[in-house]
Amino acid sequence: MGQWLKTWQACLRDKRFLAALAGALIFLAAGIASTYFAIIYATESASNAVTDIILSNIHVYDIDGIFIYGPVIYWIVIGLYAVAEPKRLPFALKNIAVFSLIRSVFLTLTHIGPFPERAVTAFAPDSVISVFTSGSDLFFSSHTGLPFLMALVFWQNKRLRIFSIIASLFFGAVVLLSHVHYSIDVFAAFFITYAIFHIAEKLFAKDRELFRQGLRH
Repeated sequence: MGQWLKTWQACLRDKRFLAALAGALIFLAAGIASTYFAIIYATESASNAVTDIILSNIHVYDIDGIFIYGPVIYWIVIGLYAVAEPKRLPFALKNIAVFSLIRSVFLTLTHIGPFPERAVTAFAPDSVISVFTSGSDLFFSSHTGLPFLMALVFWQNKRLRIFSIIASLFFGAVVLLSHVHYSIDVFAAFFITYAIFHIAEKLFAKDRELFRQGLRH
């Protein structure tokens, strides 16, 4: 704990780190806000549902507890690892921000309605969080894409890489079994996320170098 505090104190005196972290937080806030409004737009513009080769042939399972709290547990683990070395944070957060911004664009392009037989989440319909679990944020799956993105970001850490890939596959199965995403939302997430990571690498080369310094500690 003492070494961790010293590391953070040193980083908080580093203007380069503070600028990178502030930029990452602003960028992330923009990504979350854009996703929020994109989901509202997609919900209001939703058309009919379509058939799906997987969803049309499997029973719907009410596993909303795993759908909601599984990612919470996953992000606690990732968050603890990230804050253990603050230099890892700016690049990781900017990857998530790019993911959110690009996904919000995808959400506004096509407005297919949710699959008719699907599990319903436990959040109140008028709560802010319910917007993010409305079932209208279909293409592409963040449950699948974000853990895969973290696998790419923390690729050099074998345990975290494997943990994140397993989480991505597991949550992909969960959203299909609960019918809250179409098959294309899940399978396309891997390819789009891979491209997002390489875009972020090019855009934030300095943050990437700062991130590598954090990995060496």
